Amino acid sequence: MCALARMGGAVVELSGSIAGNTYARNRYGQYVRARTTPTNPNTARQQTVRQAVADLTARWSQTVTAAQRTAWNLYGNSVTMKNRLGQDIKLTGFNQYIRTNVPIVQVGGTIVDAGPTIFELPEQDPAYATAVSEATQLVSVTFDDTFTWVDEDEGKMMVYVGSPQNAQRNFFDGPWRLAGTIDGDSSTPPTTPATIAVPFVCTEGQRIFTYCRILREDGRLSEKIRADSFCAA
Repeated sequence: MCALARMGGAVVELSGSIAGNTYARNRYGQYVRARTTPTNPNTARQQTVRQAVADLTARWSQTVTAAQRTAWNLYGNSVTMKNRLGQDIKLTGFNQYIRTNVPIVQVGGTIVDAGPTIFELPEQDPAYATAVSEATQLVSVTFDDTFTWVDEDEGKMMVYVGSPQNAQRNFFDGPWRLAGTIDGDSSTPPTTPATIAVPFVCTEGQRIFTYCRILREDGRLSEKIRADSFCAA
């Protein structure tokens, strides 16, 4: 059993699974569905993430200095996040360290041990939009190339793509797959749009949901920035 509840006079909202039911919320409100178990809960990608978490946990205790851990704890205590119910929460420094560095490990970036000293998340990019082509099997990513991360050698925009959906689908929240990154560069910053190969075969007319996160070189990682489009011919 793993669910998050918001209480009022009774249970106001649930997120997660209890017994055979999964509770969630989309733009139309609260809903419940039968809980499903993945047919292969131990894929190579999942193993990579689990190993990254294990390695970073050891690094936190054995390599990260006391001063660096203190900086991460201060960052975690200063930055407000949202949980699955949209409530304000604070993560521990360790949780913020793992949250930042797991995707860095996934893309072969440089692990950030020093805690951020700017106590805010990277800003959302209102220009973020995506378009997918069946002919090329590429996702074209539009972004604001005046943002500071594009000029940082360790800055990145990490792009995640969902499995293709029917055109009438209005909401999607997984499974997601990391499609690739747009890497910042202090000498030759990336310009918009950029193209990344899609991780799933996409067909004309399907709806393709995506999200991205912006990583700043100091280790600050943004919330999800979402976009979707219909696959073109």
